[in-house]
Amino acid sequence: MNMTITQENVKTDLLEIIRSYLSEEIEASEISGDKHLINDLKINSAHIVDIVLDIEDKFDIMIDDDAIGKMNTVQDSIDMVLKKAA
Repeated sequence: MNMTITQENVKTDLLEIIRSYLSEEIEASEISGDKHLINDLKINSAHIVDIVLDIEDKFDIMIDDDAIGKMNTVQDSIDMVLKKAA
């Protein structure tokens, strides 16, 4: 499936992926670009790995450890997907 990858597509898909890993005290409506995945959204490091794997599957890209280390906020993650998919 080769769809055009836009910031909006990536954001929509990424929020859907992140939503499934949120802890119970965090509402999906709290997810925004400036939210830190671990500090604000309370996603543990094991789930960060799951999110990365889901992103790689969804967008057919590879994200190396270096890149994972730079995916701190939701927007960082969107930017990373756009960069890798380009």
